[in-house]
Amino acid sequence: MSSSAKALPETIDATQALLASADYIADRDFATTVFLALTMQRPLFLEGDAGVGKTEVAKALASALGRELIRLQCYEGLDVAQAAYEWNVQRQLLAVRAREGGLPEEIEATIYGPQYLIKRPLLRALESMTDASPVLLIDELDRADEPFEAYLLEVLSDYQVTIPELGTIRANVPPIVVITSNRTREIHDAIKRRCLYYWVDYPSFERELAIVRRRLPGVDERLSAQVVRFIQRLRREDLFKLPGVAETIDWTRALTALDVLELSPQNIADTLGVLLKYQDDIARLRTQIDTVLADANPG
Repeated sequence: MSSSAKALPETIDATQALLASADYIADRDFATTVFLALTMQRPLFLEGDAGVGKTEVAKALASALGRELIRLQCYEGLDVAQAAYEWNVQRQLLAVRAREGGLPEEIEATIYGPQYLIKRPLLRALESMTDASPVLLIDELDRADEPFEAYLLEVLSDYQVTIPELGTIRANVPPIVVITSNRTREIHDAIKRRCLYYWVDYPSFERELAIVRRRLPGVDERLSAQVVRFIQRLRREDLFKLPGVAETIDWTRALTALDVLELSPQNIADTLGVLLKYQDDIARLRTQIDTVLADANPG
């Protein structure tokens, strides 16, 4: 294990403390799932609305454990060439030209060597040369096409990738795998069966306040409590996109930058672009600021 890497936690309490050391405040049931995923060497599948902190789990684990974070951002059309590997065709063509006149089978055997392989996130995570395995983040899997899930099955089941020209490349030490989904579509059961599953919900008032104060230690305590109460109340509204924890932190930071010490209808209206990201939601809230604010901070 590299000198900067830390050993995996041996208890649930240690897992909770490990995440907290990277400013991720976890409930005990979630810390239990993370602990089991680390102990059992199983991928951790996190599902939930956008902005609830799923991606931050992988970042926190990498930071707290001193491991490399390798991120595969999923998108429509993602395939093996972008996710796992592809051949450096230009270098291969140069190699063929340099060996003109040679036997075809000898040339083919030469150009399909590791030196011509471009390693993408999945292969990089499996081929890590250190004893401290990296953290592999497969982010927003629901954005990828369903056929890509089938390719992932080999990676998640056996921590290996098969390259027809080279054979099977298997991880000496399995990476720590975190998969996230915003549930814009259902992920196939075959993927979920290979993982430990956890639904990441919006945090309670107490936990969200603790997150804000941990991430913004200099913030006014009264203002941070007002902000969190307001957002907790706002999430009961019928909005297209509810504000996540990231918006809570950004809005608190913006209000602090404006020297706001107490929420008012005016400073809320002035900063709605930090809190909400859709014009229809902003227009809707403008007509209800007084009501939401009164409900959030009675008396």
